[in-house]
Amino acid sequence: MQPNDARILRGAAILTAVAGAIALVAGAVLRGSEGAVSVGLGVLVGGLFFASGQFALAKVVHRRPDLLMGAAVAVYISKVLVLLALLVILRDASFMDGRLFALGVLVTSVAWIVGQVHGNLKVKTPYVVTGEQTPAAGPGTDDKATG
Repeated sequence: MQPNDARILRGAAILTAVAGAIALVAGAVLRGSEGAVSVGLGVLVGGLFFASGQFALAKVVHRRPDLLMGAAVAVYISKVLVLLALLVILRDASFMDGRLFALGVLVTSVAWIVGQVHGNLKVKTPYVVTGEQTPAAGPGTDDKATG
């Protein structure tokens, strides 16, 4: 993982943890221990959902950057299928509130995306690298300034 990726991931994870803690307290106030468990599971699922994708894509970019788009689609589809399976399994769970679980996932999603966007804006990754070498002038161009 490159240092820029780690910095972006760390910023998103910290903001998500803070937002998740606030949502956990709100769930506990609204519904007691059932609310806290529901929101906590939602925050955990949402955090793992985003962090696992970031780690997987960082590994792919490090080893085979040409496979980035295919890997991103494969990671996304597999995460959605795992989330679907988890929702089917927890559909009739009596120990949690489904709406507060969804609220935990939603809070985590929004916090992660905001943290990731903020991290990307702060890192200032160069998209165009300028060097001392300049491209050769094309035919018919003059390198001297005309005045």
